Amino acid sequence: MIHVISAVNRHLYEDVLEQHFRIRHEIFVEERKWEALRKPDGREIDTYDNDDAVYLLALENRRVLGGSRLYPTTRPTMISEVFPHLASVRGCPSDPLIWEWSRFFVSRERRDGLFNLQLMAAAQEFCLEQGIERLCLVMETWWLPRFHDIGFVVTPLGLPALVENSWTMAATIEIRQESLDVVRDRIGMTSVVQQDGPRIDCIARANLCGAAAAQRKSA
Repeated sequence: MIHVISAVNRHLYEDVLEQHFRIRHEIFVEERKWEALRKPDGREIDTYDNDDAVYLLALENRRVLGGSRLYPTTRPTMISEVFPHLASVRGCPSDPLIWEWSRFFVSRERRDGLFNLQLMAAAQEFCLEQGIERLCLVMETWWLPRFHDIGFVVTPLGLPALVENSWTMAATIEIRQESLDVVRDRIGMTSVVQQDGPRIDCIARANLCGAAAAQRKSA
């Protein structure tokens, strides 16, 4: 199952989160050679790994096998701070109903199509439950036909550009029951998300972030 981990229940998953940061370092730095992310302690953590992040992590006996991160766009995001040039046409999203989707990864032992689809289903399923309407993300362009193949509605935010020697784009993905149904049919599962302990209210969290940002601007 894909577990939802946020500030309100992370006390149940401290060991899992620590493991996940180290796996991210192994994949993004050691394997993919994104040297800008290298850390001396072997933990890939950035400014968006804070109390407003929500993690969707695939666990098997508390072993992390894959996952991704969601982040409210009412706060500064990776797109708005690092890749605004990729959103030069439609602009960087800032809306409590739009969350940034990043740090998608799968461990080497589970790199098959079905496992990838479970992680994608988890994003759609969780966002539908939360009332989130769209995800925004930075992705290599080869993801585009994969998303189209499973019924995800993708809208580019700007023109592609070379990032780390790969053609990369920013886009939004619509959260739709129809898209989730397609993926569920492919993987043969009716639900993939598990939430233990207290549950976060993403829209309320995003609205709080937006209100705090407005107060900082007016101060």
